[in-house]
Amino acid sequence: MSGSPEQQWTSTTPTGDRAQSQATDPIPVETKQLVNMLFVRLMTIYGHKFKSLFQDESELRVAKREWALSLRGYTERDIVEAIDRCKENFVWPPTVAEFLQLLKRDLADYGLPEVLRAYVEACQHADQPRQHDWSHPAVYFAGRATDWFRLRTEDKPEVFPDFEHHYRQLCRRVIEGESLEVPLPQALPDLSSNSLALYVQQWGETQGVTPEQAATLLYYLQKPEGSLVREHFRKQAQTRAESWGLKLNLPTKVGEGV
Repeated sequence: MSGSPEQQWTSTTPTGDRAQSQATDPIPVETKQLVNMLFVRLMTIYGHKFKSLFQDESELRVAKREWALSLRGYTERDIVEAIDRCKENFVWPPTVAEFLQLLKRDLADYGLPEVLRAYVEACQHADQPRQHDWSHPAVYFAGRATDWFRLRTEDKPEVFPDFEHHYRQLCRRVIEGESLEVPLPQALPDLSSNSLALYVQQWGETQGVTPEQAATLLYYLQKPEGSLVREHFRKQAQTRAESWGLKLNLPTKVGEGV
């Protein structure tokens, strides 16, 4: 029929530019296969209503790529369940936005925030994640898997895709019945029990920081002096101090700076 593509609706119609190499293509092969399956199902369900949306093979290829970019991170189970809901909710084929709403509805049903809201929450509380009352434990664990330091320091285009990947995986685990619990807040050292604790208190007063900040920053002094792990935590603490806007040179041993 004139005006409708005659090519196959299966994997023989690529999702996007044929010249795009797999090494540089941001869309996983598995997602492309799911989109091919999705288009076959929608064409079967809606027939000419769906097929007539695309005037030629070029439009079909571009449409598949747009759908694939939007559906990255979703599983076959997610897609199939959303397709089933399409039959209940739409007389005409759904748009990408409408289909995404069907996919996201499950998150709200389980108390899970949408991905972007979860990402913003993780970024806002990446400095002290163990002290925040998280909207859902999945947000905390996605932030931890992504790396709190990256969430504090990297721009959204670099870090958001990784956060989204981890968060969607955790959401699926929650929907499948897994229970997640955020660890209890870390206890601060007892500032009256030993010489190290007394030094931390004095150092904090000298530097003009709160006892909580001092205890957090100087945690590395509990590690063996001269060890690699101690130096690792000291560098992390230095970065944290800078993120707090504090211009401090952290001590290398007990006794410095007081």
